[in-house]
Amino acid sequence: MARKSSVLQRAAIAVVSVIAIYAILNASVSRSLPSSSDLPRQLIREEREREAPSPIQPRVKVYMYDLPTRFTHGVIQQHSIVRSGGGGGGLKKPTNDVTALKYPGHQHMHEWYLFSDLNRPESDRSGSPITRVLDPADADLFYVPVFSSLSLIVNAGRPVEPGSGYSDEKMQEGLIDWLERQVWWRRNGGRDHVIPAGDPNALYRILDRVKNAVLLVSDFGRLRPDQGSFVKDVVIPYSHRVNIFTGDIGVESRNTLLFFMGNRYRKDGGKVRDLLFQVLEKEGDVTIKHGTQSRENRRAATKGMHTSKFCLNPAGDTPSACRLFDSIVSLCVPVIVSDSIELPFEDVIDYRKFSIFVEANVALKPGFLVKMLRKIGRKKILEYQREMKTVRRYFDYGNPNGAVKEIWRQVSQKLPLIKLMSNRDKRLVLRNSTEPDCSCLCTNQTGVITSI
Repeated sequence: MARKSSVLQRAAIAVVSVIAIYAILNASVSRSLPSSSDLPRQLIREEREREAPSPIQPRVKVYMYDLPTRFTHGVIQQHSIVRSGGGGGGLKKPTNDVTALKYPGHQHMHEWYLFSDLNRPESDRSGSPITRVLDPADADLFYVPVFSSLSLIVNAGRPVEPGSGYSDEKMQEGLIDWLERQVWWRRNGGRDHVIPAGDPNALYRILDRVKNAVLLVSDFGRLRPDQGSFVKDVVIPYSHRVNIFTGDIGVESRNTLLFFMGNRYRKDGGKVRDLLFQVLEKEGDVTIKHGTQSRENRRAATKGMHTSKFCLNPAGDTPSACRLFDSIVSLCVPVIVSDSIELPFEDVIDYRKFSIFVEANVALKPGFLVKMLRKIGRKKILEYQREMKTVRRYFDYGNPNGAVKEIWRQVSQKLPLIKLMSNRDKRLVLRNSTEPDCSCLCTNQTGVITSI
């Protein structure tokens, strides 16, 4: 009996011990978990933490040089004076106040819009990723507001007597001489400077002396790999030259299958234009016309793009051309035939959602292009148009949330690399020039191209 009592006693002690351990553990866990009354409060707090905006990034500080007027408004004046004859409506003689002159419309107006943006009060530049500073010692980057693209076309198509008239080459040489005298340019060899060069031929004479800077370019067609690259430069959109389509998406009023109006004869990669003319000009529902820049032709192009389902965008003298951006603001689906084209803002825009890319050798097969386009149904065209309507602000320089803000965003993203390369250059003693430059990024090195 005593033995049985001892067994029961040990069993009771074991049960009590287990209960005690459970009670201790339960109390510990209970303290670490919220009570039923605290749980809603904790869930609300966690939700607020998830919805809280990320910390505001400090805006990049940009100093804009006060260039001599011969590099800015003086170029506008020269452009107007050259056009004073023949009923062009230009200036007969220089004016006392060149700042009152209107910048003329053309396809590379980025330089005017960026210059104007930095001249606005900071209160009018809400949401911009950069801020203008008036002391160069405070600046992260330096903007050189030269009107390099306008300078290039001052004498376009007009013979100039030797030793007289305006010279773009002299403007370029004067600019680099002025820049190289600036202490801020010499400090980092121009790496922290931003220079607009949208026309593929802009600043061609001094490119080797400004190639360290961030160049704002429409493509890399005329630049050597050591002069321009995605790593340091920014690809920017052309200024659209047709009116923005203000109607809604739809195909009912778009009776033309494919539209193109532009210069038929181009150099280099643009030779594909003449070949496309030969393939397409006899197609019944295709409008393809030769035409140069003029007010009348712009009106005709606007009407054609606004009433067409697809717009042909072949290469020009370089891989890019302004018609792509005309097409987008017209909600006319771009058909891009330019194998080496580079496009602006591809970190936020997927062009495949609203454009059709076709290799040049495929597009030149008789009947291929129109047959392919005729198979694309109404639903798909509406999808393309809907996407274009969403992204077209990126290509509108007059939109407060458009091209100007996006260019500054891309420029601001270059700052970490600029600081890296500037510091790296200062400590390098000897560099083997036969080795590839690590600051150059070449895309599509395999040459592989894909189409729909």
